[in-house]
Amino acid sequence: MTKRPRNDPEREPHMHHSNALNRLDRLPISRFHKATLLAVSFAYFFEFADINTFATTAPKLIHVWGITVDQIAYVTSLSFVGMFIGSVVAGGLADRWGRKRTLVWTTVFFGLFSFASVFSWDLVSLGVFRILTSAGLSAMTVVAVIYVNEMYPSKVRGKFQAYAIVVGICGTPATNLIASAVVPLSDWSWRLVYLWGSLGLLLVLFTRRLKESPRWHESRGEYDRADAVLREIETRVSAETGPLPEPAPPVVETASTKAPLKLLLQRKYLMPTLLLTVLWVTQTIGFFGYSSWAPTLLAKEGFSVEKSVFYVALTTVGAPLGSYLASLVTDRFERKWCLAGFGTVIALCGLLYGLTFNPVLIVVFGFLVNMFERGYTALGYAYSPELFDTRSRSLGTGVSYGLGRLSNAAGPLIVAALYNTSGYRSVFFFIAGTWLVGAVVLAVFGPLTRGGARSAPGTGPRAGDSPDEGPGTADGQASRSVRKTPSPS
Repeated sequence: MTKRPRNDPEREPHMHHSNALNRLDRLPISRFHKATLLAVSFAYFFEFADINTFATTAPKLIHVWGITVDQIAYVTSLSFVGMFIGSVVAGGLADRWGRKRTLVWTTVFFGLFSFASVFSWDLVSLGVFRILTSAGLSAMTVVAVIYVNEMYPSKVRGKFQAYAIVVGICGTPATNLIASAVVPLSDWSWRLVYLWGSLGLLLVLFTRRLKESPRWHESRGEYDRADAVLREIETRVSAETGPLPEPAPPVVETASTKAPLKLLLQRKYLMPTLLLTVLWVTQTIGFFGYSSWAPTLLAKEGFSVEKSVFYVALTTVGAPLGSYLASLVTDRFERKWCLAGFGTVIALCGLLYGLTFNPVLIVVFGFLVNMFERGYTALGYAYSPELFDTRSRSLGTGVSYGLGRLSNAAGPLIVAALYNTSGYRSVFFFIAGTWLVGAVVLAVFGPLTRGGARSAPGTGPRAGDSPDEGPGTADGQASRSVRKTPSPS
């Protein structure tokens, strides 16, 4: 039997558009949005919980397995290679399978390999499991960012992206506090940290609460399916909040089943891809150069394993506050200026962290680094997908985020080399410089995205561009309005 194309008129005879963007944009916030937020926050929670498990157990492994700082660097570096692979693959999977299904399965993937880490028998086996776990973590993050971007009204999208991070980032201090309690118990108790990280598997319990992105269906020409999902959402929301306002006239994109990698070489996509690559390269090296190494470097400088892990656990309490701070500013001010400002503060506080061995100041400056960095990340998650249209969003977000993660394949080796040759403080001068580079590039080249002005760097907005669709529409042409079709309230 010959399979009809997705946009075959015989298969979908009645729908030529579904107006997904505007129908979603006019919805008031309801239990549907809150349930979606809960599910995404749960996935984020265990993503942030799992991403720090190796950092919190590494000091113990130095004692138990006799591993060196250089070996820790190699495992950490390879983990970021896994993140690169996961983030790039995630874009293709999200375009092929859908946002919802890919979100669930990438979370299950990293949960399974975190569970496998519990049974590691040497550094090589643990390293392999961490690479695979990291691939799943990064893939899940890319898909979650895209999913939130496509499911929430544009006027509150950044806020809800930050809310998800506020809840999710609590996984970091939770993991560090759990690690500080269980790691010192015995020579095997470090394995419990990875067991904790594997609980992301429970996201499958939220599957029925999630709906596939209508905008994904629409981008593939599956207008009837998009309309069916939209009608279900609208029915639930109107039952709770009352009659819905009429949506704005439809904006149509040319249906596309796959965005080829070469698409990003077009100027309108290349410029935001390069900008976001700088954003995620500097964020990845700058933050993970700090968070992945802080417990180990403090232990190497004479602090006990218990104290080094505990001090770092205290600093991560600032992380949820940073995400909440981002939720307050993300839809009020231009995101590029928020990112540049946050990056500058992180550089200063990170440098001061490295210039002191006073326990109180270590906790204070570490707290501020975590607070502003997590705010920076939440802002970056909201900012990144806004620079692409629906067709290129998965690919552009995934590639730029993935290149950022790949850059940290070199980051741990640089940190280890600096520490071994130039000492403890040199590491933090390097990290501060990295953050400043990112802040300056964003300030100079970052496009404005607030209030509908969403153009790719160097292109400028064009007449007819959809405010949501960044540099252009799916086929590179200006969006066009078509005759309005009544939508159910």
